[in-house]
This record gives sequence, C-alpha cells and structure tokens, in this order.
Amino acid sequence: MSGPRCCANPPTLNPNSGAGHVEKLGGLDTYVTGSPDSKLAALLISDIFGYEAPNLRKLADRVAAAGFYVAVPDFFHGDPHVDGGRPLQEWINDHGVDKGFEEAKPLIQALKCKGITATGAVGFCWGAKVAVQLAKREFIQAAVLLHPSFVTVDDIKGVEVPISVLGAEIDQVSPPALVKEFEEALTAKSEVDSFVKIFPKVAHGWSVRYNVEDESAVKAAEEAHQNLLEWLAKHVK
Repeated sequence: MSGPRCCANPPTLNPNSGAGHVEKLGGLDTYVTGSPDSKLAALLISDIFGYEAPNLRKLADRVAAAGFYVAVPDFFHGDPHVDGGRPLQEWINDHGVDKGFEEAKPLIQALKCKGITATGAVGFCWGAKVAVQLAKREFIQAAVLLHPSFVTVDDIKGVEVPISVLGAEIDQVSPPALVKEFEEALTAKSEVDSFVKIFPKVAHGWSVRYNVEDESAVKAAEEAHQNLLEWLAKHVK
C-alpha cells in the first residue's frame, strides 16, 4: 500500500551530501561510507526519494561511525520520485519492489567479495518491502523496517532472520493496527528474535524526512536511529 503520506515532506536531494562517496557496487551506483576493512555491512534501502537524500546519507554516516561498512544503493537508476513529477503509481510501475529485491542480491554478493561476513538491511517505506524480502531467505543476518510500505502480514510470517519494525502512530500506509498484526505474527515465531515499536506523535516517513530545524522531529528521528543501530549491533556480528 502507498499513498499521499509516501510523498509528504520530500527532501531536497543533494548528490554531494554525506561524508562518503559514490561507486559502482553490484552494478548499481551506491553511496558508500565507513571503513572498507570492516567485516560487517549495513545496506540502507531508501524510500521513493532515493539515495541522494541528505538525511539518509547523514544516517548512513552515523551507522558507519558505529563500525559498519554502509551501502546505500540507487535502486531507481537516477530516477527518484520528485515533487511535481510523475504520479506516484505511474512511477512505482517502473520501480517495483520486486525489481529492487532482485537487484539487491548481486549487491550483497559484491559486499561479500569485499570481505563482508555479515550484513543487515534497513528499509525505509518503499525500501522496507525489499528488506523484508531479503529477510525471508537469509540473504542477510538481520533487518529493520521503518514506516514500511507494501509489507503484509504474510511477508512478516515468512521472515527467517531477526527483524525490528519501527512504525509511526500517524500512518495511513502502515497504521498502528497493522504494525500490531506484525507484532502478533512475530510473537508466534519464537525462533525469530523481533522488536516492534510504534513511535507516538510522528507520521509516516519521520525517520528520514524530518525538518532538521524542528527539535522534536529531530529527537524522534534520532530515537529511531538509535533503535536501529542497537538492532544491527546485536545481530550483525
């Protein structure tokens, strides 16, 4: 499911943002940051606005500072959704999550070729569906979904690796009731470690599409960032 909330608060894209650099990885232009000597990787899968969003790259740098080699791929091949551009559904028809999942596999293999021994996937909105698909088949060691789109209860039931779901109280895409269903499904899978949290007073997209001048928005986003870092540290090792 997607809707207007997926397009709210669009970022001002900046290809020069972040402390890392862009290189080809698994055939995709990818923002990479962190020590190339790290054996642990974090794959950050963007929302519809793509890998040049400054808040996303700032988060990637923070994850890198925690010891991970971080990859943020351009799954949209230079065609992120932009405000005033094509209608969302038309854009999604050209950038399906299944395609993203298929393109993620050679990228993960490329990370292994760099010496990476464990990878966690963090998906935001559109990217959460890709992350949960990876989590079903053990391509990764752990997953974090933030304000997911398109994710179903059946997806959650199929997960085989530790997974954290961070949802928003104000979210028509993945409303709290649906996130609670995710939690119930995960509780029934005692063999899979899980963590589910609904953040109060925030809307869909809050973890990456926040106003850096809004103190409360920054605080809520940083709390989510800390939660995802703790999950990666716990399970990607």
